[in-house]
Amino acid sequence: MATAQISAAEVFKLRKQTGAGMMDCKKALAEANGDLESAIDILRKQGQKLANKRADRDASEGYAYGVVADGKGYMTVLNCETDFVAKNDDFAQLTQQLAQIGIDNKLNSLKDLLAAKFDDKLTVAEKIIAQTGIIGEKLEISTYQVIEGEMIYAYNHPGNQTVALVALNKKVNEDIAKNIAMQIAAMNPVSLNKEDCSSEVIEKELEIAKDLLRQEGKPEEMIEKIAVGKINKFFKDNTLLNQDFIKENKKSVQAYLTEQEKGLTVTAFKRFSMS
Repeated sequence: MATAQISAAEVFKLRKQTGAGMMDCKKALAEANGDLESAIDILRKQGQKLANKRADRDASEGYAYGVVADGKGYMTVLNCETDFVAKNDDFAQLTQQLAQIGIDNKLNSLKDLLAAKFDDKLTVAEKIIAQTGIIGEKLEISTYQVIEGEMIYAYNHPGNQTVALVALNKKVNEDIAKNIAMQIAAMNPVSLNKEDCSSEVIEKELEIAKDLLRQEGKPEEMIEKIAVGKINKFFKDNTLLNQDFIKENKKSVQAYLTEQEKGLTVTAFKRFSMS
């Protein structure tokens, strides 16, 4: 059987639909004897094969993106293997497209996002596999989270390696919400306050404190009391509302909020950082 002649227009059409490189598109069309749908399937299978090969790779780079829409905050993180890919405009655009799919479909979980339609042919999960074949690196959506509140702010730190979402219980000047989101990005609190801190975190910190005290030679009968003091210091340094406010460190975050408006507080937050 004669090999089909592949025109530049056909290659361009396949490239536009899939995002694959020109040579990959040409090879796929040649293998499919010029049939566009078959060529798309060939590229998808190549993506799956490469995804399987790279499954054990460390995808520690990527693009973190936060956005507010319809009264909710959305956080989407797409990971890859190298910062070269992470800094590519197309990679950033893909991450933002994924976030928009979550917004348009009112999705609240990563599982639902992966199952959602990316286009009329692929689910989001299938698109990630296809892009693995195109880019040549392991890709994965590591984080997709949603928060709600009276006021939401999304802070994307320059470079999109760190993102923070914050929900306040009242609508206030956007600069106030931005200040808190930047606090979250910079100081990485473990919870809103002491009451929201998980028992696992508290137990771990207590054990660390006790071990350090024993290494310092403190008497065993004093260790428990001293450790409680250290855990209270941990709460002050690591729970958002009790942390020193980074712009005025003589007051806590909650004190700053109360100064702005009586009864103002944070109701939820999310943070992600590549590092």
